[in-house]
Amino acid sequence: MIKIAVLVSGNGSNLQALIDANLSGEIVGVISNKADAYALKRAADASIQTKVIEHKAYPTRELFDAALHQQLTEWEVDLVVLAGFMRILSEKFVRNWHGKMINIHPSLLPLYKGMHTHQRVLNTGDVYHGCTVHYVTPELDAGPTLLQGVIPVGHHQTPESLAHRIHSIEHKIYPQAVEWICNGTLKHLENGQILYKGIPLNKPIQFFDL
Repeated sequence: MIKIAVLVSGNGSNLQALIDANLSGEIVGVISNKADAYALKRAADASIQTKVIEHKAYPTRELFDAALHQQLTEWEVDLVVLAGFMRILSEKFVRNWHGKMINIHPSLLPLYKGMHTHQRVLNTGDVYHGCTVHYVTPELDAGPTLLQGVIPVGHHQTPESLAHRIHSIEHKIYPQAVEWICNGTLKHLENGQILYKGIPLNKPIQFFDL
């Protein structure tokens, strides 16, 4: 059984979606860089181990990441899931977890890497918006993409209304991606290639919520 650790910083709604999904893998621990993150209560309520590693307690990003790595190693983690973890990870940490760490980003990557994606979509006048599950690489929001949830952008949408819709899609596709990794439907090979049901995945699988 694949052992999963979830890294969080805030409310933890994606963590809750993962808990509720009854994955074939096991969430063995939740780590937060903030002691007051509500996600920690969600984990505790589900009888999942929690650990607070506050980034402010470490003088450098590398030392903080080393503490993260040590805890993940102690838990014998196979898959790291970033769920609203608001820290940029060091290149060494990312390379240590190459092919074993995923994130979800609120845009249809490679469009709109970084922050403020909903406003940028509205500014550009895009017809579609969405979210993307991807493997984490040293380059921000640039790792191999796995799944995308796609929604139409209405005429009277705001950044807030788009964010609400995107969150609901995230809660569907993130657990699906994690489950497919757990049961072997999705595989990350040593050469970096992604397989879906044994076939090379050259573009993300898209789910349309119209």
